[in-house]
Amino acid sequence: MNDDAVLRFFLPEARGEQYDLLRELRAAGPLHPTPLGPYLLTGYHDCAEVLQNAAWSHAKEAALLHPGVAQEEASSELPTSFLWMDPPDHTRLRALVSKAFTARRVAGLRPRVHQLAGQLVDDALKEGEFDLIQAIAYPLPLTVVCELVGVPAEAHESVRQWASALARGFDPDVLLSPRERADRSDGARSFQAYFRTLIDQRRARPADDLLSALAAAEDQGDVLTENELLATCVTLIVAGHETSVNLVGNGLLALMRHPDQLELLRGRPELLAPAVDELLRYDSPVTMTTRAATGPLTVAGRKFAPGEGVVPLIASANRDERAFSQPDRLDVTRYHRRQPPPNRNLSFSLGIHYCLGAPLAALEMEVLLHEVLTRVRLLETVGDRPRYKPNIVLRGVAELPARFLA
Repeated sequence: MNDDAVLRFFLPEARGEQYDLLRELRAAGPLHPTPLGPYLLTGYHDCAEVLQNAAWSHAKEAALLHPGVAQEEASSELPTSFLWMDPPDHTRLRALVSKAFTARRVAGLRPRVHQLAGQLVDDALKEGEFDLIQAIAYPLPLTVVCELVGVPAEAHESVRQWASALARGFDPDVLLSPRERADRSDGARSFQAYFRTLIDQRRARPADDLLSALAAAEDQGDVLTENELLATCVTLIVAGHETSVNLVGNGLLALMRHPDQLELLRGRPELLAPAVDELLRYDSPVTMTTRAATGPLTVAGRKFAPGEGVVPLIASANRDERAFSQPDRLDVTRYHRRQPPPNRNLSFSLGIHYCLGAPLAALEMEVLLHEVLTRVRLLETVGDRPRYKPNIVLRGVAELPARFLA
């Protein structure tokens, strides 16, 4: 039964029933071999152990999931910078970029996020019925991260298309069509060509944005190569909005399907921030990640040789019955002043690869919830089943017909 569930889990049509399949896999055992080579890891504590242990390398993911991409082509085909690096390179690049995501810098973005979210909600109210993904979920995080990095408004739509192709390309190559692999290559090359031009412009005329700071860091000898600079820019744009799009879409869908929780939030605004943690747990914007053993390692009772891989199923871990009470229940009070506190969700990972943009993504969702709940009297889905993207790594709703009434 578990072999069948593993195969069904990878099918695009399974995205809408993902949690039923993950429940099957957890019941069948903590570890499952796959035709791709790496083992699926289903339990919360096993996944957390791997994510926190730097001996499980993230740098080998390209080789595990994209064997058709030669090592010398990886920087142009899969430009993901420190996402797929180990120390010391990971430490060096992350330190440079982290300056843009300090608590003070993120807090300073709150007024702009409120302004954008409010305008998008007002526009949706004028429409009445609309696609929530296109009208709100994409424009909000895309605009915020583009402004943070320094991408001008006229390029936002092109950037979005390139990022979408790369986000699909994060999936294992065996799941991609020839067209999707070609789109990934085109998107990567278009991104890099665009940023080469933009970097030259910022060197000539620096601005108050992250791109100018990174270009200056390279000029000042901060050991940042051109390829690293380009890959870092691409990473910030793709990772900085694609997961947030899924958080907004998945999160608002969950609340519209649970009107009691929506009304609880409406009456208790102090729950907004902890509710974001619960939405991340309940329907993670990231289904899985990949790690490879750098030496002999044991997890879930199996010994792994150097180079062997595991796939921590983040979405499964977040619904693990052994880690969470009533895990299939959406409870916006779960993370609000509970003693002892519940296990944290793994949607932003753990350890050295914990998502740098997590505070910004959480801020965007919290602010959007505030704007929706203060401006919209009725919000509901239109139709029975939303359409999901085919993506398995970055899983989210592709179209979400919705209705807002003031």
